[in-house]
Formats: sequence, structure tokens, C-alpha cells
Amino acid sequence: METVAKLKDLRKASKEDLVDFFKSIGEKPFRAKQIQEWLWKKSATSIDEMTNLSLNTRNKLKEEYTILPIATASQQISNDKTIKSAFKLHDQHLIEGVLIPTDDRMTACVSSQVGCSLSCTFCATGYMDRLRNLDASEIYDQVVAIRKQAEENYNAPLTNIVYMGMGEPLLNYKNVLESIDRITSPEGLNMSPKRITVSTAGIAKMITKLADDEVKFNLALSLHAANDEKRNTIMPINESNTLDVLSKALQYFYKKTGNRITFEYILFYNFNDSLKDAEELYRFWKKVPARINIIEYNPISEAQYTNTDPQTLEKFSTYLEQKGVNVNVRRSRGKDIDAACGQLANKG
Repeated sequence: METVAKLKDLRKASKEDLVDFFKSIGEKPFRAKQIQEWLWKKSATSIDEMTNLSLNTRNKLKEEYTILPIATASQQISNDKTIKSAFKLHDQHLIEGVLIPTDDRMTACVSSQVGCSLSCTFCATGYMDRLRNLDASEIYDQVVAIRKQAEENYNAPLTNIVYMGMGEPLLNYKNVLESIDRITSPEGLNMSPKRITVSTAGIAKMITKLADDEVKFNLALSLHAANDEKRNTIMPINESNTLDVLSKALQYFYKKTGNRITFEYILFYNFNDSLKDAEELYRFWKKVPARINIIEYNPISEAQYTNTDPQTLEKFSTYLEQKGVNVNVRRSRGKDIDAACGQLANKG
């Protein structure tokens, strides 16, 4: 009997591969298009679901190919209705994805890697090893699963996707872009790329590559300090991707694409929350047209950082607003189930 290991992943097969396969078994080439429709438009997770193929054709397909969908291993619902899911991959690794419901949107937060290699000191995922990149289909599957949760639990469609889960998306560049192609294509889920945001800790050469590839989605930079010395302390990636280098890459990205850029800025108590820090952030903002999300910190057991106090947050955000910066103070969602920003570490 064939083992799964010897079978090819159907979702990695190109249309040309499938045309050749169908010709080899005496079938019409148009079957390849039917397969791709089942995979990416109807989100089929087994060959048996492909009922417009004859049983004989499906059996021949199963001799060569398999589908390796993710499976929901566990699910937790927060007091604020956020849903965190642990997804099991075909090789038994676990990743996490989150549905964040608000009054006007349903957002899927998806992972791009198993673990992470960047070691940001305030992030739970940063304390894990990076075991591997996710395939495009594994990212796509998270979106499909979370979309289903939105429909079944809240009777609402999925409106937004953020690549802000486990991992650094730009270190899994090819699969992340392929997953977005599948999600936004009319032959796929047909979502608008303007409703997708990819978040990076700041890989300058890959930001430049995004610009050269003329991507249509939005970009978010996890900034958290507009001072190299401070940023080096909490985000080691900054040592090789300094703020000056990043600002040039972001300027290039904006000039080439015109796509929206957001700076994510967590306020840590007595570290990056002073008016001097706000002034440094303003000076960095002046170089790159962006809006700023100020984020509440979600403490983790591995780190000693704490959230700033409400008065300091108010002073910080008011300073920026008075300078004409578009500032949004983002409250944490799903904190009670470790589903909030920076808390994903397969604990649930």
C-alpha cells in the first residue's frame, strides 16, 4: 500500500503538472482546472470531495497525490469573543490562529512559521525555535478555518486578514505571497488585497523586494522604539536592519506601491513611553507616511516588561495627535486565553 510520504502534495502541483497527469491516464486536460477550483475556490480537503470527477479518476489521482490539510486541535473562546485555535499540521507540529471580532469587522490573524527565529524579547513566540516555514496551503487553510468560525459563531463574513501570528512573514516570503495569491485570486477566495496586512519586524531587503514585486496588500512594521539603541535591546533584528535602513526601504515601498503602511508600537512601562520617545517616533514618522497603532502590552511569563499606565499612554498619544499623526490606540483582545498580540506560543 502507498504511504502518504510517497504521495505528492496535490496543492503543490502546478496546472501544467495536472494537465500532464490527466493526459497520462487518458483524461481531458480541463480536469486540471476542475482540480484547482476544488482546491482553492471550494477549499476541498480530500480528493473524494471532487464529485465531478469519476470514481475511477479519483482513485487514479489518489495513487499519485494526497492533500495535507491542517486540523483544528483545540479552540478557546475569550470573554471578548475572540477565538484562538491551535491547528495541527500533517507532521504533528502545532501553530495558532486567532479570530478577532469587532463591531465592524471580522479579522483572521494567521501564522506564517512554526515558531520564530527573531527572538524579540517581549514576544512569547520569540522564545520558541523556528522549526519550519508554513506552506502556502497551510496559511490558506488557517484563513478558511477562521472564516468558518466567523460565519458559524457570529453569522458574519471574514473581512480582514493580518499576518501577525507566529513567525516572521518576510522570512517565508515565497509561501506568504503564494498564499495571498490564492486568497485574493478570483479562482481562490476572492478577497481584496487591501483587506490584508502583512506585519514584519523589519527585514529591509525583503520590504524592498515587496515593492519591486508591486504587491497590493498593506504593510505593518513592528517598530516599538524609534531609537536604535532601545530597539536593539528588544528586537535583535534591528542590529542588521537599523532604523535608517528601514526608513529607506519603507520610503521605497510607499513610492513604488502607494500601499498603506502602519507602525505598530507597544508602550512598555518606563522603557519607550516617555515624551522623548514620542518625539523620536514622530521624527521617524515624518520620513515615512504611515499611521501609528499604539498597542497595549500583554505580559508573558518569559519577560519582565509591563504595560504603561493610562496617564502616560494618554500623554504619549496626545503628543503625536497634536503633531498631526494618525494615531489609533488598540486595546488587546483575547488576553484571557493568551490570544493577544505577542502571546501565541501553543500554550492553550
